[in-house]
Amino acid sequence: MHRRTALTVSAALLAAAPLLTACGSDAHPGAAAVVGGERIDVSSLQAQVKDVRAAQEASPQADRLVGSDGDLGRRKLNVMIFDRIVEKVARDNGVTATRAELQRTRTAFVRQSGGEDRLAGVLLQEQGVAPGQIDGVVRRNVLMNKIAEKLGVDDGPEGQKKLTQVFSAASADLAIDVNPRFGAWNDAEVRLTSTTAPWLRRTTEDPAAVEAGA
Repeated sequence: MHRRTALTVSAALLAAAPLLTACGSDAHPGAAAVVGGERIDVSSLQAQVKDVRAAQEASPQADRLVGSDGDLGRRKLNVMIFDRIVEKVARDNGVTATRAELQRTRTAFVRQSGGEDRLAGVLLQEQGVAPGQIDGVVRRNVLMNKIAEKLGVDDGPEGQKKLTQVFSAASADLAIDVNPRFGAWNDAEVRLTSTTAPWLRRTTEDPAAVEAGA
C-alpha cells in the first residue's frame, strides 16, 4: 500500500465515560449527537460499545483491555461523528470507495498483519475496534487516502494545513450538536473536546494506525 497523508482523530481520552443510558439532551432526547440534521442515537452508540466489550472480554488480554478503556463511549462517538465528516468531504470532492478498492485494502491489511485473526487482535487492542467494525476502518482509510490524493496534498505543513481546513469547514457545515454528557464538538480540531492527541497524521502500513479515534 502506498503511504499517503490521511486523517485520524485522537486516542487518549481525559475523563472516565459516564454510563450510557437512553436519555439524551433536552433538545434531542435519546441522541448522542446530531450531525447534519441526522441523529446518532445513544442506542447505536451503545451497540458499538457492547460489540467492543464482548470482543475484549473474549480476548486473552481481557483484564488489561477492559480495565484500560473506560472511556470507550466517547471514543466510539468521536469515530461515529468523524465518519460522517469523512463521508461529506468525500461527496463534496467526488470521491467514492468501490467494492474492489475496499476488498484490496482489507486483503492488504490482513496480509500485513499476518492473518485475519491477527488483524482483528491488533485493531481490538490498539484501537478498540470489534471484528464486526473492521470494514468501517477499511472504508475510512480508503476514503481518506483518496481525498488526500484528490486534493493534491502531501505530507508537508501546507498539505496538512489544507486538509485541516477542508475537514474543519465540512465539520462546521454539518452543525454538529453533541449531547453535553459526551463533551462538545470542536470544528477547528475536528474532534470531541473530551479527547486528546493530534487527529491529523500520515497513514502508515500498520493497520492499527488507520482508525479514527486512534
